[in-house]
Amino acid sequence: MTETMTVERDGWVGFFDTLTADHQGHTVAIELVDSEYGDQYETEGLPFNYASYDPRDDVVVVGVGGNSARFPVVLRHMINHPAEVDVTASRPAEADVRVIDGDGTATMLCLRPRPALPESG
Repeated sequence: MTETMTVERDGWVGFFDTLTADHQGHTVAIELVDSEYGDQYETEGLPFNYASYDPRDDVVVVGVGGNSARFPVVLRHMINHPAEVDVTASRPAEADVRVIDGDGTATMLCLRPRPALPESG
């Protein structure tokens, strides 16, 4: 059963810390959903490094890559002045997070476990 939950603002720091701990190294797709420009993928299939909320600057920061020779650089996606954070967990180890900014643009984070590499023989 799929259930979507809205995370209250005073719980955002802890929510993103837990999300990082639970999904670090999983793959992530970052999709922007904007009424003016439509849906656009910023990344797909890159390793998730972290997500955090900084209440002082009122920004959600998502870091991808930076954890292997294949992805040596951390790329950061910033969501300024978030207004709402929702999470949907449809299966164990998977999460879909929607962050809506003050302008109404939604950023979707789709976190999935990394596929197992085939055994060499």
